[in-house]
Amino acid sequence: MNLYFKETGKNNSETIVFLHAGMSSGWMWDKHVESLKDYHCLVPDLPEHGKSMEIKPFTIESAANEIIGIIKERAHGGKAHIVGLSLGAQVAVQILSMAPEVVDHAVITGTLAREVGSGLSIFMNIFYKIYMRLKDVDFFIKMGMKAQSIPLKYFEDVKKDTKASTWSSLNNITRENRAFRIPENLCRSKNRVLVLMGEKEVKVVYESALDLNKCLPNSKVYKAANLGHTWPLESPELFSNVVMAWINDNPLPDTLKL
Repeated sequence: MNLYFKETGKNNSETIVFLHAGMSSGWMWDKHVESLKDYHCLVPDLPEHGKSMEIKPFTIESAANEIIGIIKERAHGGKAHIVGLSLGAQVAVQILSMAPEVVDHAVITGTLAREVGSGLSIFMNIFYKIYMRLKDVDFFIKMGMKAQSIPLKYFEDVKKDTKASTWSSLNNITRENRAFRIPENLCRSKNRVLVLMGEKEVKVVYESALDLNKCLPNSKVYKAANLGHTWPLESPELFSNVVMAWINDNPLPDTLKL
C-alpha cells in the first residue's frame, strides 16, 4: 500500500512538500496550500495517520523513506522544498540527513530533538492514558484544541483524526517522537533550513531548535512572537508568508524574533 497524498498545482514549476504534526493529517495545510497556489504542492498523510492509517507501524525513518520516494517520483526535477510541523518536522530533519539532494529549502517548526524531562514525561504519560479514554468526547476534543491554541473551526477535522487513532498508533507515534535525536550525517547538510518555534513552546523545543541551528551550517533560527506550538494553524497567513519568503531567499516577516 502506498502513502496517501494530495497533489495541487501540478503545472507549477517548484514543488513544496508539507508534513503534518502527529495525530493529525494533511488537512492542517489546506490554508497554506491555498496561499501558495503558485506552487506544486504535495501533502501526504504520514503512516498511521489520516488516509495512510493502514501503513504501519509508524517510524520516523520509514516515513522519511516514503517521502523521499514521493519526491523522487512526483516532485519536479526530483527535488522539493519541505515544510514540517512537530512530528512532520522530525521527518523533514530525517530526510535532510538521509537524502539532502532531494531537498531545496526547508522550513521546520516545533522540532523535538532532545530528551523530555522526567516531569514532562510523567505528565505526558498520564495525559495519553486519559486521552485514549476520552478522545471521542466532543468536550474533551475542544478542551485539547483550546490548550493547543487550535482554532475551533478545525473541530471536525481534529475529531476525525482522534476517532481514527488507536492505542497502538498512539504508542508508535509518541515513542518515535520522544526518542528522536539529531540524526547522524545531518550536520553535513548544506541545505538552507529555517528552524522555527512558537514563542510559547516548552523549553525542550526551544533548546532543540538551538541544537539544530548549531548543527546545520546554512540555517537560521527564529521564534514566532506570542504564538504556540501549533502556530501554523493559529496564524496560517503569517506562516505561509514565512514559507514564501524563505524559499525565495527574501527577508522574513518582522514578527519573527531571534
